[in-house]
Amino acid sequence: MRHLTLSLFLLVCALQVVQAKERPNILLIYVDDLGYGDLASYGHPVIETPNLDELANSGMQLTSYYAPSALCSPSRAGILTGRHPYRTGIESWIPEGSGVFLHDDEVTLAEVLNDVGYQTALIGKWHLNSDLASSTEPQPTDQGFDYFYGHNAFQIPTNKNPTNIYRNKQALGMQKGYTADLYADEAIEWLNKAQTDEPFFLMLSMAEPHTTIENPPEFNEMYRDFTNGEIIPIPNGLAAPPVEKLIARGPGEYYANISYMDSQIGRVLDWLNENNASESTVIVFASDNGPVTSDWLTWYEVNAYGSTGGFRGRKRLLHEGGIRVPAIVSWPGQIASGTQSAETIVGTDFFVTLAKLGGASVPSDRAIDGIDVLPALRGEKLAHRRLFWALDSVSDLTYAVRDGDWKMLLNRNLEAKELFNLAIDPLEMLNIVDRETEVADKLRRFAFSSVASIQSDPLRPVSESTD
Repeated sequence: MRHLTLSLFLLVCALQVVQAKERPNILLIYVDDLGYGDLASYGHPVIETPNLDELANSGMQLTSYYAPSALCSPSRAGILTGRHPYRTGIESWIPEGSGVFLHDDEVTLAEVLNDVGYQTALIGKWHLNSDLASSTEPQPTDQGFDYFYGHNAFQIPTNKNPTNIYRNKQALGMQKGYTADLYADEAIEWLNKAQTDEPFFLMLSMAEPHTTIENPPEFNEMYRDFTNGEIIPIPNGLAAPPVEKLIARGPGEYYANISYMDSQIGRVLDWLNENNASESTVIVFASDNGPVTSDWLTWYEVNAYGSTGGFRGRKRLLHEGGIRVPAIVSWPGQIASGTQSAETIVGTDFFVTLAKLGGASVPSDRAIDGIDVLPALRGEKLAHRRLFWALDSVSDLTYAVRDGDWKMLLNRNLEAKELFNLAIDPLEMLNIVDRETEVADKLRRFAFSSVASIQSDPLRPVSESTD
């Protein structure tokens, strides 16, 4: 009997190991402020992004992918919880010392995957609390990540030799190098230490191309023809804006920053190939929101020249340019290479999709706004659904809804202000809200019900976010 019990125990252990190996590794690459048109594979005529182009060639490009928000903190809350950012209380970007944070009640993708045996790490930007040194605001290692190395809102003074990087809950002081290579180095080191008999979930959250930026000279040289005069970095984190350095120098530095980011992401992708892990790894690449275009709103945006690919708007706005961003998914043998999908997918969907791929349970005790989009990644159609965004930022257009080809924007009083048919007007130039009154009324009712659902969410904290 003892031998039988031992044999059964060993069989169960063996089955668990097999199941762990059958579950894919997950690499979620989330980049900061990259526009829909900022990659060569999405049509940029100048910027060279060979590694992300190859990722697109090996998998599927999403041409109708939307970030959960047009700002970073709410977008990150959405992709990690599968819930509309307003449900989590993260309604805007989180200023340092504001006391705003993602609450313990929220369940993250890292937590559900960790619960089923995944090794988890976040390397790069967090920005879901206001203080990485706080003992009262949950840190990444309190919300499912076994390991954390990174920064919070933005790199200080620039992305060269940053002084605001933490490892787990410890401030490290100045780190010599650029954030792109620091994070690639750390990712590779963590992957080298990961156990081979357990799958991993690595969220590589790059700082680029968020301003203020600085690049290795050889990358700046690649785009010298697009830069006017001497390159003078604009530091952040000062007591007052460095007015004397606020000089428009053209897009060369911005282009260089994206190419440099691409090169360092390429090193991590090379690690997967060199260690025979590519076939067993789902890679999701996406931007957290639309870009800072040359229509600068604040001093620290100077010399960002992001491209929306022609879509109207930019970061902070709910027109297409603020929320429609590049996304690529690769999984050799499971997702056809060199394909595209025009199915409408939102960042909250990746929570559900990746959790299910990892054999984890999606919480059933709360509203989840994402859906499983694996069918779309395999070339199928998704069921019809309506989508909702909210952002109280620099525009009075606080809400947006989409229903099929129809998209409507509403002000903070939920009054319909703009209506577009994206099938014939993807650039949102022809406002037909006064002509298509029946459609507008239907979408307005949906916006009302969405707001009511969020306001009555039992887990929603009182938000103190600011613009």
